[in-house]
Amino acid sequence: MAAGERGTSVAVLGAGLIGIDLADKIQRSTSLDLCLVVGRHRESLGLARAAGMGCATSSGGIAALLESGPFHVVFDASNADCHADHWAALSKTGTTLIDLTPTQLGTVVVPTLNAGQAAGHRHINLVSCGGQAAIPVLHAVAQHCTPAYIEVVSTGASASAGRATRLNLDQYIATTEAAIRSFTGTREVKVMVNLSPARPAPPFRVVMTVLAPDLRPGPVGAAVTSAAEEVRAFAPGFTVISATVQDGRISVAVEVTATGGRIPRYAGNLDIINGAALLLAEQHAAALSR
Repeated sequence: MAAGERGTSVAVLGAGLIGIDLADKIQRSTSLDLCLVVGRHRESLGLARAAGMGCATSSGGIAALLESGPFHVVFDASNADCHADHWAALSKTGTTLIDLTPTQLGTVVVPTLNAGQAAGHRHINLVSCGGQAAIPVLHAVAQHCTPAYIEVVSTGASASAGRATRLNLDQYIATTEAAIRSFTGTREVKVMVNLSPARPAPPFRVVMTVLAPDLRPGPVGAAVTSAAEEVRAFAPGFTVISATVQDGRISVAVEVTATGGRIPRYAGNLDIINGAALLLAEQHAAALSR
């Protein structure tokens, strides 16, 4: 493996909104060394921003990344349609690939629930930003009832959704629904996504509705609070803004605001999935140093 100055070499594949925020977070990590940010277009704004941050960059896509590596960890922040080819190329190199695109490939990881599983796998799937915000809460609720139906509505600012996100909305919905079913044991799941052009831009908000005949307010409320505290370990801007339980129905609304870095506060959707990715990479780095 190529080694950086701090030992654990990483690369970011994708120079869109997610990739550049992720690069910024990696640069502030004490255990990861960002060796390369890769895009596909030489004159892209994202690569220019990465270069302005002092990052080594390339416009050669996966081919350029393979020529420069191998790396201990690669973050795929490109798009779902390309991810299978990226994994096929990288699987032969020994790299751990952390997927931030909404595919249904690899081992699904939600850090507060099963981060330990990531250590045994080289292909990690982070579901979606909405999945990272909703699943910890929904899993906590499901420990105290038997959900018959779960509905999740994510609303983000239009300005926080790049081209790849917009192209991958169908995959986003399907992947998030599948992950919710897996972590809650609930068959009937519906996920919806809204991109709001409002000004000022609204914060990233996820509203969850759970129907279950055996809901009890006390245990469920405490479980939601505990789940939120755990998520804040890697996404400090995660906040429960309302939680109500009545007549077999629970409604929970959470907001995620970005804290620090180069993205605006309303871009909590980027912040939460990148925070999860960074946490898993730092855990991988810790394991390599032992």
